[in-house]
Amino acid sequence: MKKFTLPVAHSDHRGSIIDLIENEAINSVTMITFTKGAVRANHFHKQTTQWNYVVSGKIRLVSAMPDTAPVQVVLEKGDLAATYPMEQHALLGLEDAEVLVFTKGPRGGKEYESDTFRLETPLIDPNAKGLA
Repeated sequence: MKKFTLPVAHSDHRGSIIDLIENEAINSVTMITFTKGAVRANHFHKQTTQWNYVVSGKIRLVSAMPDTAPVQVVLEKGDLAATYPMEQHALLGLEDAEVLVFTKGPRGGKEYESDTFRLETPLIDPNAKGLA
């Protein structure tokens, strides 16, 4: 997982322009909503990179590359973090939240499940709402 610091590309009296992602081929953009306490993902992708941009609210992202201990980060409005191929990941809504997911690789529409592999042992237990 990588959390990005997003610099302001341009700012004036009208507001700011911030580039979220540059020089990447994006196959889909998806809006995911969370209710407080909702757990999503608990899976990995063999071919897919995903950038998670928090539009509103707060979520916890937990991830682990194969044979490594899980790491976690709290993402709030305006934060961007990426997960990469083979990286296990799970998300927990710490508040009601909206997240834009930019995907490079199969992920959108009918391809949603073609590169999604569920974890036998979840990173976030949907019943405990914390690290598994």
